[in-house]
Amino acid sequence: MAVMTIDDWGTAVAVLRLANQLVDGVQEGLARRGFPDVRPAHGFAFVRISEGDATTADVAAHLGVSKQAAGQLVAQLVDRGYVLRRPDPGDARARLLALTDRGRACTEAAEAAARGTVEQWRSQLSPAAFDRLQSALETITAPGRLRPAW
Repeated sequence: MAVMTIDDWGTAVAVLRLANQLVDGVQEGLARRGFPDVRPAHGFAFVRISEGDATTADVAAHLGVSKQAAGQLVAQLVDRGYVLRRPDPGDARARLLALTDRGRACTEAAEAAARGTVEQWRSQLSPAAFDRLQSALETITAPGRLRPAW
């Protein structure tokens, strides 16, 4: 195992801080846009639910949490009017999850808040430096689902 140098640690901390800025920017933007009761975990659940044909078990697998924890999170989203449950035509015991109009509006508000945060970063760099940052991030970011890293 390679030893992490001070420079490597500084890079790791900077990336974590940048991720925190994005999460904070989205949370603040959601609150300003009328969605103060949504937390980051809810947003990651929205990602899976918006893909379609999602059950609570699918949300649990996507988030990397127990079915019980996902059930509690989904119940919050249903109670708050962001998600609805409907019968699964292929399995009478299962319920499919879907975003409500409020859930879709919240997703759009989160996307707008994220764009605003990125625009702040863009304003702090020259156009060329921002393009290099974006290219570097695209190069080193592994493809895959958007999910929490807990």
